[in-house]
Amino acid sequence: MSKFMDWVDARFPATKMWEDHLSKYYAPKNFNFFYFFGSLALLVLVNQIVTGVWLTMSYTPSAEEAFASVEYIMRDVEYGSILRLLHSTGASAFFIVVYLHMFRGLLYGSYQKPRELVWVFGMLIYLALMAEAFMGYLLPWGQMSYWGAQVIISLFGAIPVIGNDLTQWIRGDYLISGITLNRFFALHVVALPIVILGLVVLHILALHEVGSNNPDGVDIKKHKDENGIPLDGIAFHPYYTVKDIVGVVVFLFIFCFIVFFFPEMGGYFLEKPNFEQANPFKTPEHIAPVWYFTPFYAILRAIPDKLMGVIAMGASIAMLFVLPWLDRSPVKSMRYKGWMSKIWLVVFCISFVILGILGVLAPTPERTLVSQICTFLYFAYFILMPFYTRLEKTKPVPERVTG
Repeated sequence: MSKFMDWVDARFPATKMWEDHLSKYYAPKNFNFFYFFGSLALLVLVNQIVTGVWLTMSYTPSAEEAFASVEYIMRDVEYGSILRLLHSTGASAFFIVVYLHMFRGLLYGSYQKPRELVWVFGMLIYLALMAEAFMGYLLPWGQMSYWGAQVIISLFGAIPVIGNDLTQWIRGDYLISGITLNRFFALHVVALPIVILGLVVLHILALHEVGSNNPDGVDIKKHKDENGIPLDGIAFHPYYTVKDIVGVVVFLFIFCFIVFFFPEMGGYFLEKPNFEQANPFKTPEHIAPVWYFTPFYAILRAIPDKLMGVIAMGASIAMLFVLPWLDRSPVKSMRYKGWMSKIWLVVFCISFVILGILGVLAPTPERTLVSQICTFLYFAYFILMPFYTRLEKTKPVPERVTG
């Protein structure tokens, strides 16, 4: 084996990659619960790719046969129903894990210098993931898939001058049709997974170049022993790989429980109208995107003007990209920031959750008013950040991690 590895290393840096990213990559020793979600996101990504490949073997991307092929997978293909439910549940699990991963970044300032690129690559993954989920959402060719896509694509029509042409170009037709389904299938199965995998590699490379953040926001590279090993660091393998296995087992227990017993999750993971074939002549009583898009959909609906609503929805995502340059705090972790940062983070999270709930529900004047208030608070978190992070009094940060 040693001679074989020497032969491989002379032609490919296998051992170097193993050492640089696992056995000799030193991570802070005080990682907590929130640091499980990066590895879990990678696990769910693998699940989506593997189950997606098997599903494409029996799926037919045409308006006439797409819905029937999904039914065929569920009823006649061996283990087809499990594969389909693993994939559909995995989509929601992916966003749950990613949202918690992003929350940890906000909580401990993982976007601050020198990790700006790590955050930007992560946000690009999130954006590509949203596109991937949207493309895949149309593929079952159910009622909510069809009409949800119809509503979202029609938003591009609000763009001045080029809006109508852009909408038609995205659809590939004057209405959502088999052509739209076919191109969304190609993007969902080939183009976007390649983009996501590439961004994941860049995200990990950028992270391992500057080192992982920790709950204290302390740079462990400042204090090293005579061998150049951080005093507050431990090798990622075997310590964190073994620890992550515990997180994976717990996650898989919950994940499989949902897959086998509650795959629809009350209509939030698999919506009831999607069990009916797409019908361009029958509009569902209430059209809403799948739950992980609803916070941004609620922001869109909160603005009376269609164009301004589209701009607000786009800005709500764009704001996340510039977060590293909005936070002017001299400390990273929420443990040592002032009371204003803590209150605004709580307000932001509550507003985001309320917007998500309102995005699922049918609009009423009262719900629209609440959406407008939460939209205001959502943007205020970012717009006011340069002021309250600079003005607030922070606690002294320890020289070494506190455990």
